[in-house]
Amino acid sequence: MQNPAILAPVAWLRERMAEPVAALRGVFANPNLRRVELAFAGQIVGQYAYSIALSVYAFQQGGAAAVGIVSFIRLMLAAVVAPFAAAWADRYRREHVMVASNLIRAALAATAAACVFAETSALIVYALSALTTIGGSVFRPAEAALLPALAREPEELSAANVASSTFDSVGSFAGPALGGLLLAATGPGTVIAVMAGCFLWSALLVSRVRPDRQPEVTREEGGGLRELTGGFRAIAAEPRLRLLIGLTGAQCVVAGAMSVLVVVVAIDLLSMGPGGVGYLESASGIGSLLGAAVALALVARRKVAGDFGVGIVLWGAPLVLLGIVPSTPVALAAMAVSGVGNTLVDIAGITLLQRTAREAVAGRVFGVLQSTIVASLAIGTLAAPALDAILGTRGALIVVGAILPALALLTWRKLAAIDVGATVPAERVDALRPIPFLSPLPLAAVELLASRLEPVTLPAGAELFRRGDEGDRFYIVADGELEIVLDGHTKVEGPGAWVGEIALLRDVPRTATVRARTDARLWAMEREQFLGAVTGHARSRDAANEVVGARLGYAPTA
Repeated sequence: MQNPAILAPVAWLRERMAEPVAALRGVFANPNLRRVELAFAGQIVGQYAYSIALSVYAFQQGGAAAVGIVSFIRLMLAAVVAPFAAAWADRYRREHVMVASNLIRAALAATAAACVFAETSALIVYALSALTTIGGSVFRPAEAALLPALAREPEELSAANVASSTFDSVGSFAGPALGGLLLAATGPGTVIAVMAGCFLWSALLVSRVRPDRQPEVTREEGGGLRELTGGFRAIAAEPRLRLLIGLTGAQCVVAGAMSVLVVVVAIDLLSMGPGGVGYLESASGIGSLLGAAVALALVARRKVAGDFGVGIVLWGAPLVLLGIVPSTPVALAAMAVSGVGNTLVDIAGITLLQRTAREAVAGRVFGVLQSTIVASLAIGTLAAPALDAILGTRGALIVVGAILPALALLTWRKLAAIDVGATVPAERVDALRPIPFLSPLPLAAVELLASRLEPVTLPAGAELFRRGDEGDRFYIVADGELEIVLDGHTKVEGPGAWVGEIALLRDVPRTATVRARTDARLWAMEREQFLGAVTGHARSRDAANEVVGARLGYAPTA
């Protein structure tokens, strides 16, 4: 006989995971999202394996100094170029930019492999690797900006980011492992050539992406430097973007510091030996994979900013504990928990930026984010040795670890406010999506409009508005039926229909009388909100004009 005490938690867990698991299934059932996710997996494996092969090649050519110099130059190039290269992701179709990025990297990697085989100057190989880094700097911003156009609902977008983060975590050890196996059997040239194939694989998958809705592409007046710096200006103008990118940067400073301190902790503080560094890093990697599962479980909560704040705390607080209680078990546990926090910050941060950044500058915003991450990691690696020298390893752990919980505490109310704006009942979003002139809007814009809808109840026989009245609202029928009376003719509309757009879009009095045929429940949108959304987006504006033209040309019958 089955024990009810055991079955109850199992049933609770099954119910809790039903929605996020369904969302994850939806990601891979959506052909476009599936191709983008698999393309991301292919290029991330290629990227990590390429780095390993290049490091080995540089070591063979010039020792540890060459490895350090080449790695530093590639990181700095990524930090400097990303915000500006990402302008391409806002100027052109993002899937095309991703394909171009992969094809460029494939061609450069193949050329580098040929140079290695031909034993040409190492400087040529290094230059090609630098160009490969530049070519790849736009892929991730373009992908992150494209996903909201492919996701059909907020939960699916969050699940897509969980999948990307999981592939990133898997790629961080699968890529080096694949590279290591190939290096053991062949050499750097072969590995780099195989990685060119990974980039081609990714390009092929992305080339088959066919978005149902193309993100709006705009070119800013002035072009040139103004267009290139659009991401910086968008962040400066939006407090939520500043908060999210600032906290992500702070987390990366701590991550950079820990990449140095973990060596000191393993070898000097805990006497684990050089192998201890690998054990601690592995614990962090395991935590990152667990974090993806945790993030998936939290999808149904729809409190993404809260999850982001929790991730910030989980990344820093365990390091404080390790500084207070230095021991191997605590170190392993601390690194695992920090790994969970790292994944939560990655997934929640990307999701929040996708839902906050304006679609027209989203690529450049993610370019700035990528630059911030790389630069912050570099700052952390430079700060860690100084802190260790001044405060000692335990003191450095406590100070570095305390930064993030303190920032989370100071900004918690602002993070909670983001969640209040982003938590929208599915019924409201579903009411807006089928409307032809609202469906082209990005997910973030639809969510914002849905959050501002106001419920209206109308008893049978009551008038909603009369012909000749001033147009102040747009209405969507949730339940019941309405009668639209025009020139003595009557038309009946039910759930899913909408009324009131003509007076708003044409700035004219109401063109018909509308009353409730049965008890009805409606959603109302104020004039300013409606016009701001529809007229501010080219495809929505065009679709609205078509609908209005068709309705004004409609010849009603009794």
